[in-house]
Amino acid sequence: MSPAAAPPRLALLAGRFIDARGWKRLGLAALAGAVATLALPPAHALPLLFIAFPALAWLLRGSGRVRTDFAIGFAFAVGHHVLGLYWISAALFTDIGRFWFMLPFALVGLPALLGLFLGAGTAAYGWLRRRFGLTGWAEAAALALAWVAVEYARGHLFTGFPWNLIGYGWTPVLPVLQFASLAGIYGLSLLTVLVALLPATRVGAQPSWRPALAGLAVLALVAGWGGWRMAGQGLEDVPGVSLRIVQPNIPQALKWKEDAKIGNLRRLVDMSGAEGWDRVTHVIWPETAVPYFLSSDSANPDQLPLIRLLTQIAPPGGALITGANRLARDAAGNFVYFNSLFALTSGGQVAASFDKFHLVPFGEYLPLRSLLPAGVKAVAAGADFSAGPGPRALSLPGAPAASPLICYEVIFPGAVMPRGGERPHWLLNLTNDAWYGQTAGPHQHFAITIVRAVEEGVPLVRAANTGISGVIDAYGRVRGSLPLGDSGNLDISLPQRAVFVPLYADYGDVVPSLMWLALLLAIVGRVWRAKGA
Repeated sequence: MSPAAAPPRLALLAGRFIDARGWKRLGLAALAGAVATLALPPAHALPLLFIAFPALAWLLRGSGRVRTDFAIGFAFAVGHHVLGLYWISAALFTDIGRFWFMLPFALVGLPALLGLFLGAGTAAYGWLRRRFGLTGWAEAAALALAWVAVEYARGHLFTGFPWNLIGYGWTPVLPVLQFASLAGIYGLSLLTVLVALLPATRVGAQPSWRPALAGLAVLALVAGWGGWRMAGQGLEDVPGVSLRIVQPNIPQALKWKEDAKIGNLRRLVDMSGAEGWDRVTHVIWPETAVPYFLSSDSANPDQLPLIRLLTQIAPPGGALITGANRLARDAAGNFVYFNSLFALTSGGQVAASFDKFHLVPFGEYLPLRSLLPAGVKAVAAGADFSAGPGPRALSLPGAPAASPLICYEVIFPGAVMPRGGERPHWLLNLTNDAWYGQTAGPHQHFAITIVRAVEEGVPLVRAANTGISGVIDAYGRVRGSLPLGDSGNLDISLPQRAVFVPLYADYGDVVPSLMWLALLLAIVGRVWRAKGA
């Protein structure tokens, strides 16, 4: 297609979306949302964003009412999240006889709830577009601002669920991903959506390829800077630290069966003590790898036999780092439960422990438990877990201080490191994604950890029951990994952290907020000039 022929053909395509009505319009919106999902892990089909987001912009351009704007955004989000989050329903099949009634909510209900966020965002965008006559780059910028405001809202409201943010599509393109060290994932999402919307931008009365080419030039500049940032950096290792990450690949259906617990534990011990154990300083097991309660009190007589079993594979001078549930009593003498991490030494001491602080709603606790019907309460068996105090620098024998994260705590940007005091050298993520089997979920989870390493400028070590386990350096390079569904050990060094603390690590969401505000002010300036003309 020649450049001269491109605008008429693009105009024809735009017209088909703009003129769509009724269920056809909503169907196209849902389809466009699903297409956008294919840009995310594990597909990483980033060019499809240049189809999905212009389609959204054109559909909204054909709307004349706030109610229609809302419906288009809602349909786009439902299509996006049904395909992107289908794997959540896979967890219910570990005990489908008990959880069958939750299947419609997991498959459609959650995407619909998340769709309310985007529906509200597109409704506000549509009203503003018509009220102030936004056209050209200002129209694209306003929709990009609305998208990222929606991502931020669903990442923070109602405990937050910042999963599948659009910037995660860049995880295989490390030079562009370095932008997250400046502006975090929200800033990267803003850049991505803005560039993806430019093909829908009109120059004069007709669509044009020129804005899209300008956007690609911006991405090229970002990639050039990112390549320069990575050049020769992050290749050194922490001396004297050698890790063994153990991935046992225990099916979720067997993990908590009473007659399988001791066998699962001995399997972990045997794998940990395999050839090469004498050359490692730290053995790392996944979340709740120990299927029994542990206490942070090393002298607790009830756990001494268990401690003796575990510490036989704790390397001298180092530690066995494992996940386990912790049982304690509160000030009133009542039992409380924590999802915890323990560092055990070869001398049988609990050298350090950490309690998960960001719990999974409906999985580890029931929000508004007293108000819910008995059927819903069945989703979370027994008592609620209690939350720990928050991120901290955990001192470990024979290794630099780490910031521990259990399971999905790693998905929250800007909330994975303690603010103030000692800055940890690395992020340590223990998880169990066995619930989700061979689906997209574990791949998405692993991609999120890559971005956290880049944002914070520190390496990230991940031990996952069924995968994906691995070590990521401070620039997002995967130094080594164990595939999803495999069992085995990964013996690997601990990378050094970045020489300079990234801007995002210092200032957090202040940076993407300033980007958002600057773009908003540019739109306001455009409207002001247009009114004065």
